[in-house]
Formats: sequence, structure tokens, C-alpha cells
Amino acid sequence: MTSSLVWSLLGGMVIGVAASVALLGHGRIAGISGTVARATHADGGASYRVPFLAGLMLTGLVARWCWPGALGAAVAPMSTMVVAGLLVGVGTGLANGCTSGHGVCGLARLSPRSLAAVVTFLVTGAITVAVAGALS
Repeated sequence: MTSSLVWSLLGGMVIGVAASVALLGHGRIAGISGTVARATHADGGASYRVPFLAGLMLTGLVARWCWPGALGAAVAPMSTMVVAGLLVGVGTGLANGCTSGHGVCGLARLSPRSLAAVVTFLVTGAITVAVAGALS
């Protein structure tokens, strides 16, 4: 097996375990967009959301520090990435979730709504790549 395949398998297992712990241990779906959206609510949910999000960001920083070449360089200007991030935020709002909530947790629960969302994500992503490639 190649090194990238091994790392991909390990990463997938870690994501699966994390999603399982969130669902079985806390009764919550590990949907990142929903976690971000509700992190500032005054309903007391920030007690787990803020540390969870901080852990995600800290993990990225640690990975960047420990393995600087593993994450690669930015592939687009910062302005493009900001606009893309905002569009992803709008899309996750329209879809009532993101790839982590629908793709990891929803599909595992055999949710038809999550299947429709994931197919929409994939088709939209493929169209976006094709159009962006044609324009550049």
C-alpha cells in the first residue's frame, strides 16, 4: 500500500470514530457547519461546541507545524478562498448541513435526505471544478 492510501485509511477511521463518539456518547451528530452556527447561541450548547471547534483548529495548526509539506500550499488567492468559504456557508445553510453531517453521519444512518444532499454536493463540486478549469 502506498503511504497516501495508509494515511487516508487512518484519517477515515479517525473521522468515523469521532463521529461515533459524538453520536453514541453525546447524542449529537458531528456536523461542523451546525456546530459553528450554534457555537455562539446562549442555549448552553457552547460548552462543548467551542472546545470542539478549538480542537479542530488546533489540530490543523499542529499538523501544519509538525508536517509542513503534508498540507500543501494554497491553491488559490486568499480573496477567492474567502468567497468560496462564504458560498460553502450559504450552501450548508440551504442544505441544513455539510459534508460531515450529511456525508459521514447521515449516510451512516441511511438518511435519504443526507443521500440527496451528498449527491448534490458531489455534482455541484464536479460542475464547479469543470467551470473553474475552463475559465483558467
